[in-house]
Amino acid sequence: MKFLTLKQARAVVFQGEKLSIAPEAMAQVERCYAFLEKFHNDKVIYGINTGFGPMAQWRVDDDKLIDLQYNIIRSHSTGAGEPLDDASVKAAMIARAGTFLQARSGVHPDVVKLLVEFINRDIIPFIPRHGSVGASGDLVQLAHIALNLIGEGEVHYKGQWRPAGEVMRECGLKPMQIHIREGLSATNGTSVMTGISIVNQVFATRLLDLATLASVWINEIAGSYDDFMAEPLNECRRHEGQQTIARRMRELAASSQCLSKRGTELYNGHHDEHVFEKKVQPYYSLRCGPQILGPILETFDNAAAILEDELNSACDNPIVDPETQSVYHGGNFHGDYISLEEDKVKIALVRLTMLMERQLNYLFHDRINGILPPFLNMGTLGLNYGMQACQFTATSTTAECQTLAMPNYVHSIPNNNDNQDVVSMGTNSALLCRQVVENAFQVMTIHYIALAQATDCLGIKDKLSSRSREAYEAVRGIQPVIVEDTPFYKEIARLTDYLKYHPFEI
Repeated sequence: MKFLTLKQARAVVFQGEKLSIAPEAMAQVERCYAFLEKFHNDKVIYGINTGFGPMAQWRVDDDKLIDLQYNIIRSHSTGAGEPLDDASVKAAMIARAGTFLQARSGVHPDVVKLLVEFINRDIIPFIPRHGSVGASGDLVQLAHIALNLIGEGEVHYKGQWRPAGEVMRECGLKPMQIHIREGLSATNGTSVMTGISIVNQVFATRLLDLATLASVWINEIAGSYDDFMAEPLNECRRHEGQQTIARRMRELAASSQCLSKRGTELYNGHHDEHVFEKKVQPYYSLRCGPQILGPILETFDNAAAILEDELNSACDNPIVDPETQSVYHGGNFHGDYISLEEDKVKIALVRLTMLMERQLNYLFHDRINGILPPFLNMGTLGLNYGMQACQFTATSTTAECQTLAMPNYVHSIPNNNDNQDVVSMGTNSALLCRQVVENAFQVMTIHYIALAQATDCLGIKDKLSSRSREAYEAVRGIQPVIVEDTPFYKEIARLTDYLKYHPFEI
C-alpha cells in the first residue's frame, strides 16, 4: 500500500513539513508485530534465532537473542568517509519509515514512532559516505541510523554534532527497545540509496527546468527562427518527452520579441542572395533542445515512478506476512532497481551538462555566433578577458561528468564469504549521481551568468520573454555585468546555491 509520495517526501525534506502517520497504518504495523511475536516461537527464522549472513548456519541461544539484535547494529556501524548531507539522511529515514509502514517487517510500533520523531525534530544521524554494496541493502549505513535509535553514536542537531543519547534525553525520547528483530529490520534494506536518490531526483528535475529555459534564452540571444519548437514539427515524432519539452519551450518563449519567424523572413517575397547573412538553421545545441532534453525528461519521470514504488516497498528480509501466516526468506533488500535508475539519471544529467557546455561555447566563440565579442568581453579586448577563464571551469567539470557517466550498475564484487555473490552497488550509483548533480549545477551557473552577459552585450533585456527576463534579473541580483577583470568565484558559488534552493519559477 502506498503511504508516501515523492511530493510528500520532498516537502518534509526541503520545506520543513512534518511527517504524519495515519492511525490505521500504525494499526497494521502493530498487527504484523503481534503476529510475529506469536509465530516465531519454536521456529528457525533467519535473524531472529540465527546468525546473520554466512553466520546463519549457527543457531543463537534463546538467552542471547536480544544481544544478537544489538550486535548487528554495533558491529555494522563501520562506515568511512565524510558524513552524508542532512537532506539525504532525512530522506533515508523517510524511506525506512515507508518500509516499516508496509507492515511486513515485524517491528514494534515504537520503532516507527521513534523514527518519525527523529525526522520531524531534524535529528540527523551520522552516516558515513562509504559502506554499502547495495545487496543486503545498506547494512552499514542503516546500522548508523539504528545506532542512534538505540541512543549511541552521533547526530547532527541544530547545527552541531552531538552524542545521540544526549540529544534524545533533551528531546524527551527513549532509545529503541529490542523486542524480536528490530536490530535486523532497522539495518536491512535499500533506504539509504533510496533517500539519496530522492534528493537527486529533486535536483535533477530542477536542472532540467533550468536547461529548458536556457535553451529558450540562448535562441533569443541568437535571434533564431522559432520553428524548431513548433508543434507540427515535434508532434510528428512520437515521443512524449520531446513533445512536452517543445511545449514548455513554446510557453517560456511566448512573450519574447527576440525570436524570428521563418514564414515572415524566408517564406515571404523573393530572395536572390547567394550567401545568407543569417544562419538558415542554428547549431544543434540551439535547435535540438526538444530532441535532446525529451529523453532526459522521460528518464527522470521513469526514475520518479521507480523511486515512489521503492519508497512504498517492503525491502526487508525476511518478510513477515500476517495475511498468509508465514515468514518468507528472499532478497527484497537487493538494490538493483535503484542502482539501474540512478545510473540512467546520471547518464542523462551528463548529457544535459554537455548540452549546456556546448551552448556556453556558442556564446563565447565569436566566430561561431557572429554577434558577440570573444568570451563576452565588454572591456578592452586584449587588456580584459571577460568570461574566458569560466570556460575552463565549465569544460573541466563537464569532462569529469563524462568520466563519471560509466554505469556503476554493471559493477559487482562478491563479498561476505561469497554469500553476497552478486551485489547492486546501488548506493555508490546514487552517490556518483549526486556528484554529477553538483557538477551540473556548477556548469549551469556559469552558463546562466554567460546568458545574462550576452543579453547585456546585445542590449536586449527588454525584448526577452518574461521568463528569461526573470532569470536575467535573478542572475544580475548576484552577479553584476562584467566589464573590468575581477574575481567572481564567490558569486558563482552564491548563484549555484540560489539555483538549487531559491529558484525562480519555470
